[in-house]
Amino acid sequence: MRTQSKPTTSPATGPQIRRYAFVLLDSFSMLSFASALECLRIANRMMGREVYTWTLLAEGGRTVSCSAGTSFQVDDDLVELQRDDTILLCSGISVQDATTKKLLSWLRREARKGLKIGGLCTASYSLARAGLLDGKRATIHWENADSFNEEFDEVELTKSVFVIDGNRMSTAGGTSSIDLMLKLIANDHGEDIANSVADQLIYSSIRTDQDTQRLSIPTRIGVRHPKLSMVIQMMEANIEEPISPSILAQNVGMSTRQLERLFRRYLNRSPKRYYMELRLQKARNLLMQTDMSVINVALACGFASPSHFSKCYRAHYDTTPYRERGSKSAPPAV
Repeated sequence: MRTQSKPTTSPATGPQIRRYAFVLLDSFSMLSFASALECLRIANRMMGREVYTWTLLAEGGRTVSCSAGTSFQVDDDLVELQRDDTILLCSGISVQDATTKKLLSWLRREARKGLKIGGLCTASYSLARAGLLDGKRATIHWENADSFNEEFDEVELTKSVFVIDGNRMSTAGGTSSIDLMLKLIANDHGEDIANSVADQLIYSSIRTDQDTQRLSIPTRIGVRHPKLSMVIQMMEANIEEPISPSILAQNVGMSTRQLERLFRRYLNRSPKRYYMELRLQKARNLLMQTDMSVINVALACGFASPSHFSKCYRAHYDTTPYRERGSKSAPPAV
């Protein structure tokens, strides 16, 4: 049973008006941005008055294009904000390139004033670069998690759809912005208003910060087999130091031959091949999203030597790790 949130009120004025500053970075995710903004718009409608306002900001006050190519004219440059404003940084693909020195300086300045600051989709990267997530819990789109973990040891990265840790917020991208905003609206005006916003969005399953962002393993692979799921979970958790098929089989009470047959039957590949594909996918993410050397990427993905890594990578992706690093053509985050 849900506990009823008490709205934030002032005895003299009633529920206060909150202003959100959406900061749009180049190639930001329109889905994440629009999901958050629409929640505020609908909340105003459900309340019958304006309880939320917003402004759009971008470095230089220039027009910004989202990852779908649509351009947005913003309201202002990275201007100084009021202490009770909330910043929501919106990003998507190429967040590393969009995280400029000017943006980092501005974020640090506003953070010193005590503003609440959140990152939508991949924008946790920018907050971490600014040092605003040190010692805090956060989340980021799952495709960027490997590179984030390699670069920011001081941040406790989770797999949650959204995280609120003090005055820092983060989401995993896509529709997780809705879940974050519904939580914030419930804190301000109660669960009934938040539920009314969800109904208007035809959003029938509101997630909490306890929900994880990726589909379950059985759903992802299209197979509901407990032991197969357990083995894949162990594989995903042990990329840097791969576990041998014999030990994987032993851990789920099977023989190596039985495990081989299980993978062949349901996934049409051997356990060794499936494990290799997981490791190579992580390697590709690290190559495209970090400045790690090819040697360090190889070690992080369980390869004993760069030559073996390069051979396996080329066999799977038809290119070398060095050429991949130069192409910067990784699939975009949502």
